[in-house]
Amino acid sequence: MKVLCCVGCSRHPSPSPAWPLPKGPQGKGAPTGAQSSAKPDSQASDDEAVSEVLSHYSSASEGASLAEEGTGSEAVDEQAQEEEAEDKLKEYMDSILDKSAKTRQAALQSLRLAFSSKTLSEFLLERRLTLTDSLEKCLKKGKGEEQALAGTVLTLLCLQMGSGPEGEEVFRSLKPLLVSILTDSTASAIARQSDLVSCLSCLEGIFNTPGVGEGSSVLVQHGPLHCSALQSWSLLLTICPTSHIKSILDNHWLKLPLLLSSNSIALRIVAGETIALVFELAQDVEEDLCHQDTEFLRAQLKVLATESNKYRAKTDRRKQRSIFRDILRFIESGEYQEETIRFGLECMYVDSWARRRTYQAFKEVLGSGIRHHLQNNELLREIFGLGPPLVLDAATLKASKVSRFEKHLYNSAAFKARTKARSRVRDKRADVL
Repeated sequence: MKVLCCVGCSRHPSPSPAWPLPKGPQGKGAPTGAQSSAKPDSQASDDEAVSEVLSHYSSASEGASLAEEGTGSEAVDEQAQEEEAEDKLKEYMDSILDKSAKTRQAALQSLRLAFSSKTLSEFLLERRLTLTDSLEKCLKKGKGEEQALAGTVLTLLCLQMGSGPEGEEVFRSLKPLLVSILTDSTASAIARQSDLVSCLSCLEGIFNTPGVGEGSSVLVQHGPLHCSALQSWSLLLTICPTSHIKSILDNHWLKLPLLLSSNSIALRIVAGETIALVFELAQDVEEDLCHQDTEFLRAQLKVLATESNKYRAKTDRRKQRSIFRDILRFIESGEYQEETIRFGLECMYVDSWARRRTYQAFKEVLGSGIRHHLQNNELLREIFGLGPPLVLDAATLKASKVSRFEKHLYNSAAFKARTKARSRVRDKRADVL
């Protein structure tokens, strides 16, 4: 439902702007949101801004349900609030072309928060070409941080457009530029990392670079880039035709285990998850990967699943052991630990490595807005097979609410069950003796 919260209603006597305003060249605009947006390196500030946006829309959805039963004056206020939010978005789009790099980055950050926390397909449909041109200029003339933000906003714009011709038009118009940034070794590493939307061959050229093994200076410099390339490559792998899957199994299967010896824990984990995904796809196309090299791979996975080297950080060792236990269990017995994602009155089951990779990709882009988009974004619901968005009336929403006491009982039971489950797989000293 695209109805925003009423201005001046009793539930929200003094509503705040829908998104933080970027600070303009004359110093105009709301200071807090823009200042935090101008510092994309601050994760805490970014999370607070996202929470502010989602909090606004959470209350907005409640107000929207009550607005249908309200008076005529509330409908007028509601329209005014919607127009105010659209005006803020127009300001951000204009600020993308500002002469100040900080103002452009603040505007891009605000657009990123807005696009990830709300479905705005109708508003963006008639402005997509103008926004695409502005993003193209940021990608061409901007530096690393600005290019990275522009690439993220472009991704979110394609998600907002959905699977129709409009989204494909936006992507195809900027694909050559994104590929050129990706393959340009002189471009900023963070910009190349954000623009991994090209074909498999380009991505393979990144993570298959010679010398990505232990102690390589290339890996130390571009570790995150290799991770992003491998993640994007595995995501595209989930939608490849069967014929291409067989070709990849023949040409690239033996190269993936080499990445398990990387000195980057993130790359080791991504490589392990990609290997599990390749095993899963091989089963789907009835290809047999059980040969002598597979035995060596299992030995590598067992080492990583029980590693206790003191020169690695304790949290890194725990994270690595947990993930590689799941990978090893799947390769040896075909068992996958199912995960349940709940959003609103619905839930989604992540029951395969392919589905996990797809969900993680959208979660990385949308952040805490992933649940809102799973409820309302038609493209995401089509990808995950959730059907059309549910249309709920005020009575249904009210009946679905759980009392505070019931929430307390549920959380207590969930905590007890989680503690018991973790105690069975928690790292013990006996595991490494």
